[in-house]
Amino acid sequence: MNSFTAQREIEAPVEHVWDVLTDLDGAVEILSGVTRIERLDGAGYAVGTRWRETRKIMGKEATEEMVVTEVEPRRRTVIAAEAGDISYRTEFTVAPTATGTLLTMTFAGTSNATGVRALLEKLMAPLGTAVTRKMMTADLADIARAAQAR
Repeated sequence: MNSFTAQREIEAPVEHVWDVLTDLDGAVEILSGVTRIERLDGAGYAVGTRWRETRKIMGKEATEEMVVTEVEPRRRTVIAAEAGDISYRTEFTVAPTATGTLLTMTFAGTSNATGVRALLEKLMAPLGTAVTRKMMTADLADIARAAQAR
């Protein structure tokens, strides 16, 4: 399992950060990398809420189906997705600080690929790592900007 963590201090209260983080219907306006959200199941933001999220990655659009698997309101949420042989898990935590909120994002991917496919994934891993870190940094900056504007 490959796991990456990124953090961002945000000069906004936890409530504002949480509201931005869980605003699926506003995600296209908030997250610069997201081009489309299609809600599949559930209203608001709760365990079981499902959607298709389309992002522009390296000049091409990629769509993944996402589902909320855990929610501790204003503290933590986990989102899961699967694409082919790979299972993804993204965890967000929010914690109050003296000047606002610390937002932590942990992204993990697990592959069930074998043989040639596993070898190809291993060869492509450095590029995938760089792209993932760039997207995480951009998402955290976009969330911070929106939370601070509230």
